[in-house]
Parts: sequence; C-alpha cells; structure tokens
Amino acid sequence: MEEYKMRRGEYLEERIPDLESTVEEYFGEISDTEEYNGSDLFVIEEPENPVFERIVVGAVTYGSKKDTLAVNFEERELEDLMETGDVDAAGDANAAKNEFLLEATGRDAKARRDSMKRDVEDDAPDDF
Repeated sequence: MEEYKMRRGEYLEERIPDLESTVEEYFGEISDTEEYNGSDLFVIEEPENPVFERIVVGAVTYGSKKDTLAVNFEERELEDLMETGDVDAAGDANAAKNEFLLEATGRDAKARRDSMKRDVEDDAPDDF
C-alpha cells in the first residue's frame, strides 16, 4: 500500500469532495471496503481496465496529521496480458493512475517520486 501526501496547504477532501464517485469514474464500481490503519478504504474487485486485478483506495486519517491517500493497484502479469491480448490497455491503465493521483494530490508523477525519496531518506538511520 502506497500513501500519498497532498501539496502543502491542501487537503484531500478539498481536492476531491466526493472520493467515492471519483474513484468509480476512474476505475469502476466499488464492490467492498477494507480496513487499513483504522480507516475504511474502497475496494474495486473488478476494475474496468483489464490490466488491474484489484484496486484498494481511500483516505487514511491520522489524528494530528493531514489525511493521506492510500492506494494499492494490483496488476496482472505481462504474460497474462499478452495471452489475453490486453497489453494495449497498459497505457490507459498508467494514464488513469497518474491522472487520478494528480487530481487527488496535486502532484505529478515526478513530484510524487521526489516526495517518496525524501521520506525514505528521512527514515534512513544516521549511523553506518
């Protein structure tokens, strides 16, 4: 599960007031919910794009911190996509992920990568 922060001064509920309908617009019908770190996330068991096997997405609330967006995209193996002729859908799947994450976080793919790198660097031990 990946967690994404919003841009400074922005909040998920302001960027996407109706997260449930936005998730359904991008990925398909929500079939269930799943608990993660004390928050209920939306589960799409049968995403519209055949590249995805399952998607879990939603807001995670941490008492004193801003909400984060938690996302887990489970994707089919390339061999499976080739066997079923769904390889062409990979570009659409990648675009849907990036467009959704940009809308939710206000950060493009490069900014999200840079932010995650900083988080990893901040967590690294100081002693060698």
